Amino acid sequence: MAKKKSGGKDSSKASLKAAKKAKAAQKVERKEKKKVSKTKDEFDDDDQDLESILDKIQREWEEAHKVTEELVEGPPSRRANATLTPCPNGNHLWCIGGEFFSDDGKAHFYSDVYRYSPEKNEWRKFVSPTCPGPRSAHAVVASPAGGGKLYLFGGEFSSLYQNSFHHYRDFWCFDISTHTWERIDTKIRPSARSGHRMAMWKHYIVLFGGFYDPGIKTNYLNDLWLFDTQEYKWRQVEFKETERKPSPRSGFSFLSTPEGILLHGGYCKEYVKGSRPVGVMLDDTWFLRMTLNSETPTTGKSTADPLTLKWEKRKKTSTAYAPSLRSGCTMALWSNKNTGILFGGVTDEDTGEETLESVFHNDLYGYQITGNGRWVSMNLKRPKKKGGAQKKRVVVQPTRPESDEEDYGNEGESDEDEDGNEKPAKKSKPAKETSPAPDDEIDPDDPQRTVPLPRYNAMLAVLRNTLYIYGGIYEKGSREYTLDDFYSLQLDKLDRYVCLKASEIVIAEGDEESSSDEDDDDEDDDDDDETVNDNESVTVVGEDEEKQVEVLETIQEEEKVSVNLLLMDSLRVQAAAFMGVAKDSTRSAEDVLSTPLPGETLAMFYARSREYWAQKAFGTSDSRGKQLRRDGFTLAEERYAEYKPILEEVERILAEAGLDEEEMRKGAAAGPQGASGQSRNRR
Repeated sequence: MAKKKSGGKDSSKASLKAAKKAKAAQKVERKEKKKVSKTKDEFDDDDQDLESILDKIQREWEEAHKVTEELVEGPPSRRANATLTPCPNGNHLWCIGGEFFSDDGKAHFYSDVYRYSPEKNEWRKFVSPTCPGPRSAHAVVASPAGGGKLYLFGGEFSSLYQNSFHHYRDFWCFDISTHTWERIDTKIRPSARSGHRMAMWKHYIVLFGGFYDPGIKTNYLNDLWLFDTQEYKWRQVEFKETERKPSPRSGFSFLSTPEGILLHGGYCKEYVKGSRPVGVMLDDTWFLRMTLNSETPTTGKSTADPLTLKWEKRKKTSTAYAPSLRSGCTMALWSNKNTGILFGGVTDEDTGEETLESVFHNDLYGYQITGNGRWVSMNLKRPKKKGGAQKKRVVVQPTRPESDEEDYGNEGESDEDEDGNEKPAKKSKPAKETSPAPDDEIDPDDPQRTVPLPRYNAMLAVLRNTLYIYGGIYEKGSREYTLDDFYSLQLDKLDRYVCLKASEIVIAEGDEESSSDEDDDDEDDDDDDETVNDNESVTVVGEDEEKQVEVLETIQEEEKVSVNLLLMDSLRVQAAAFMGVAKDSTRSAEDVLSTPLPGETLAMFYARSREYWAQKAFGTSDSRGKQLRRDGFTLAEERYAEYKPILEEVERILAEAGLDEEEMRKGAAAGPQGASGQSRNRR
């Protein structure tokens, strides 16, 4: 009986264990279900969070790239050093940026984008929150790829009173189809600059030259860069020392052809130690021959450069139809005729240490790029009258030789005589503004009456067979006028200029006022006494009144500085003032030696001025030898510490302009140089 009782207990225990095990299994199953459900909910939440994040990013991008299109009444406001670019896939012109200097001496820079449509004679303005900063003297090039693109690099921006200049080194792409900007950031890229030029050759953007002004002197460049629009990479093209290449310059012509790129003219300054810088107008012509190397090895990697580039200097052809020496004129490409079109410009002549005489031009020239290149006549053609003899009159066209035998239509003519020898060169005389003829001799059909006012730095572009000219700069006495007129000319007809928008600028005859407008009572009694002061940019009439003019200029400058002090931070003001003083060519040798430069380390400063500080220490102590040098170094160190906060602020200004530490060091290593005092547009 005892055994039976024990067996019943065992079976009861087994059933309890089984029930307990089943209950545990159910509990585990419930936990797993709960866990799976919780994980699913978390995934759903994550998906919702990700979607909201992406949606937020999309809304922010759309807001930043929202483009406002506005129909405006006429061309952009008065400005200079903007870009006027033909649309690569449509009959439009694109105008970007520019600068304007008001009568009160303030500098205004623009970042707006305008489009001109010749068929409708209308301008439209496009505004986007994401766009390049306000600038001038930048470069823009057009590409038809991807619905049409405009590429922009560099340029400059100035403080309100021009105490400091910022040079950009950013690179942007404007999509013509969507009217949106995109910044292209690459580790390797050209240095900060202005006044450079770019041209499009196949899928390469070619950039050359320009200048940058770090506050000490204007440094001109002659480096060559390529940007591959397929690989989105910049690279600098290196040439051997034995190979010829153009000298450093800015403001030159840079035209693309199927075989390469043509470069003509430009401007630079010569810096000679101990004397003031002198502006140099260039008239040489170069051709950058570009060849794609299509042959590639069948096995292995190709080590050869896919592109071969070589500079070729072109010989000067007959000067019979060449423009006189000048600057401030960049050719536009007439692609239908493979010809560069040049209009206007300025010829500066240094007549002394303090004077500069300028002649402004409004003549038109053509340069045929094919072959060795040659200048051709672009004279306006007088319409033929039906019946009746025309009254003889003199047509004033001093910029070209009088010739009835050659104009642009006679493309087959050469500059050689019947025996095949080159004709004697005829020297072109600088153009002067023509005065109207008496009323009884005025011909209403004379095409010369339609020629725009002389100017330099005008914006030119050719669409199909039509040349467009917008704005530019004209000077009368010491007054500088930024123009806002807009002209067109049918190049295949050369009949007359059409004024699409007349200038609203009033330039009085005989206006020789200084920019201060304080010299209204000054009269010019002797033309021979009239000079343009190169360092002050004022007109001085007679020696007796010279001091009065200088006092007025000084008062104005002091007023400008006082206003600037209220607007700017104290340290930034000191830095801006320091940059202005550093460019003053009238500083004493002692001041130059004892003042450190931006980007100059203490070691560089002491190495440059060691003898000066040794002499200072010699006059104030009895030390000699090594101890004297130590005392001199202590004086230099104290001087450097005194200027260090200002130098650091100057370096920040230069860094904002795009200059890196190496470029600042180069500027300091070049040493202190004075500025020429010429108009900043002569760069």
